[in-house]
Amino acid sequence: MTQMPNPRELDAALAAARQTLAILRGQAQSGRMDAAFFENRLKSVEEVLEKLAAERQKTSQQARLAKLYEVSRAIGSSLDLQTVLNQVMDAIIALTGAERGFLLIQDDDGNLTIPVRRNFDQETIGMEAVSISRTVTNRVLESNQAIITTNAQEDPRFASQASVIAHALRSIMACPLRVRGKVIGVVYVDNRVRTNLFNEQDLELLETFAAQAAIAIDNARLFSTTDQALNARVEELTMLQRMDRQLNETLDLNNALRVTLEWSSRVCQAQDAALYLLDEQTGEPYLVTHSGAAEPPAIERNPALIQQVIGSQAPLVHQAEQQSILLVPIRRSGRAIGAIVMTAERPNAFSADQQALVSRMADRAAIAIENARLYAAVQAANNAKTEFIGVVAHELKIPMTSISGYADLIQMAGPVNEKQAASISTIKNAVQRMKVLVSDLNDISRIETGNLRIQLADVSVPEVIDAVRESLAAEVARRSHTLHVEVEPDLPPVRADSDRLIQVLLNFASNAYKYTPDGGTIRLSAVRQGEYISFTVADNGIGMSAEQLAKLGTKFWRADNGLGQPGTGLGFAIARSLIALMNGDLNVQSAPNRGTTVTFRLPIAH
Repeated sequence: MTQMPNPRELDAALAAARQTLAILRGQAQSGRMDAAFFENRLKSVEEVLEKLAAERQKTSQQARLAKLYEVSRAIGSSLDLQTVLNQVMDAIIALTGAERGFLLIQDDDGNLTIPVRRNFDQETIGMEAVSISRTVTNRVLESNQAIITTNAQEDPRFASQASVIAHALRSIMACPLRVRGKVIGVVYVDNRVRTNLFNEQDLELLETFAAQAAIAIDNARLFSTTDQALNARVEELTMLQRMDRQLNETLDLNNALRVTLEWSSRVCQAQDAALYLLDEQTGEPYLVTHSGAAEPPAIERNPALIQQVIGSQAPLVHQAEQQSILLVPIRRSGRAIGAIVMTAERPNAFSADQQALVSRMADRAAIAIENARLYAAVQAANNAKTEFIGVVAHELKIPMTSISGYADLIQMAGPVNEKQAASISTIKNAVQRMKVLVSDLNDISRIETGNLRIQLADVSVPEVIDAVRESLAAEVARRSHTLHVEVEPDLPPVRADSDRLIQVLLNFASNAYKYTPDGGTIRLSAVRQGEYISFTVADNGIGMSAEQLAKLGTKFWRADNGLGQPGTGLGFAIARSLIALMNGDLNVQSAPNRGTTVTFRLPIAH
């Protein structure tokens, strides 16, 4: 095989060949020809021509490899099918000298479409100008083999074909597009003017580029399918997220049912929709809401279908002439709690994807429905408890009044000894504690039912503080505490309910003297802070831990402090609610063995 010359050697050989030709021309003109010399010189020119041919082949091969690399890089950098295929076809036309190039893709029905139609000027050919040999393309598809003809007009395989004659086709190449062992189309190039344009090397190049085109098509198809599936999944998740937000806005059962039915109808484009729940006692389905139809659907029309879907794990589709009915069970913890029934006035209205999506919606709805039911049950129980507390508190007032009255009558009836006086005092103290308990129960009952009323008015802060000081005096003295009262001079009136404000201060102060060992210090103060009056009750008592502070205000909860102080565990919860009703805010700071400071603010009267 002739060794490839380098560019310098090739230039020297060309110069020598030109000199040889000049010498031979001179000998021919003079009529003096040396045969041996002539043969030797012709041989040297022949060697130069061989070197030129080898160099041209090398250059052509390099150009083809460069083009193949360029196309491969384009395929790897883009998932836009049309762009990549146009680049592939332009490269094939440029390297083979073809006049036109076509890429034909087989659709699901076996028909050939032509998504790529290019000419030598890298322009897309209009469909009206498409003129190819269907005989060639069909034979490639059927045989799964490439075809080349140097002159279709004289090729016995194609010369008689109408398309070859009508379009004056001459040089033609075509090869199959194969993906994972399956033929999906054909790559076709031709030239209607020149014969003998294509050779086997051109056909090999076409097959190489066809393989690249097949990969591009397959990648683009996979990307398109995946992208569509991903978009559908994202859209579905977004829809379910929006539905979840609406379901969880409240714990209202009717809201959960309405949202479920609206989203299900929207997804399936149903004309009518209804939602049934199972009666918790009888297990029978009953209609709770419907949409679309002027009148709710009669369950008597399809009770068997509803019972069937309730007992199943999957949606049920029923076709009736031009009407489609979709029934989807609503299940929670493995048991049915209801069903969604939708109707569309068209056959085969509900796709498998729609059925699956509504099933997922039903699963979400089941959680919201159960939560709403539980919340309603808790609310009902809480209301019953509150009502019971209110009734009991009211009924206890009569016997307490009688007990207190008879205790007073005993003392009025005549002299009593020391033991009897102590017993009467115990009775009266017990009645007083019961009055406080009943009052707290009454307040908490009214707060929970929203029936607690306060009378806001302009209240003098010094007068309130004085009233609290007088009420505290006896207990503070009995426990040997020191009470410091600090009221900023010239405080404006506060907008509050006077009795309720005194109640709040007494509650905080009573906690202060109860949870401060005897001989402690309690501070009661009132100062102005902008448009508010700030009230503070502080002590140097046992204080509370962070865990206890977090539970403060929980009804009927009292800290286990070892002091054995009496109380209901309702006072702080009531005081906090009263402050809120008077448009104030509250802050509590405490630490073990460092005391507690309670501060609340109420707006100044204007």
